[in-house]
Amino acid sequence: MKRWDLIKLFEKNGWWFLRAGGNHDIYTNGKDIESISRQKEIKEPVAKAIINRRKLKK
Repeated sequence: MKRWDLIKLFEKNGWWFLRAGGNHDIYTNGKDIESISRQKEIKEPVAKAIINRRKLKK
């Protein structure tokens, strides 16, 4: 999955950029935080795990 597609999915579900970490960008919804790698491509199993863990709707 493209990193930008995952970020758009987060933002569509009410998450926003909080800060930049070392190799990750940190997103929050005000209650939880999630780090997203800065690689252009995020492996499908990793992306699916993040989407399922945060219950993101497409």
